[in-house]
Amino acid sequence: MRTAYLEGRSIAALARDHDVSRGAIRTAVADLLPEYTAADPGVPAPELPVVLDMPGKVADFLRAAELEPAERAALDQGVTVRRGQGYTLRVTEPEVHRQLLNRCQPLGNATAVPAQRKARREYENRVTALGAETP
Repeated sequence: MRTAYLEGRSIAALARDHDVSRGAIRTAVADLLPEYTAADPGVPAPELPVVLDMPGKVADFLRAAELEPAERAALDQGVTVRRGQGYTLRVTEPEVHRQLLNRCQPLGNATAVPAQRKARREYENRVTALGAETP
């Protein structure tokens, strides 16, 4: 079967010839498929981006604040989740979220609008939960 696949027979034709499913043929020739990539056990798995929703009021405040280049890049690369509601920041380092949370401390004081305080509190809860999930 593997030889026939290497000679150019299609998976569907092999499945018909052997009276099995296409999935069974794919399993049998999986290491020969072009999209197959063998994982080297010595190479660490790539780090997946951390996706965290930031309330729109917090994002609006941070856009007007003085930020470090990494923080500004993370904020600029954010994707709007719902129109005017919030932003999703896709960054690989959770520390950027902690830095952004520290930058929006003024939203937690008594002079801020209640909606801004609530938005900051929600973002703080999300960042804290993110810290609990990472080892």
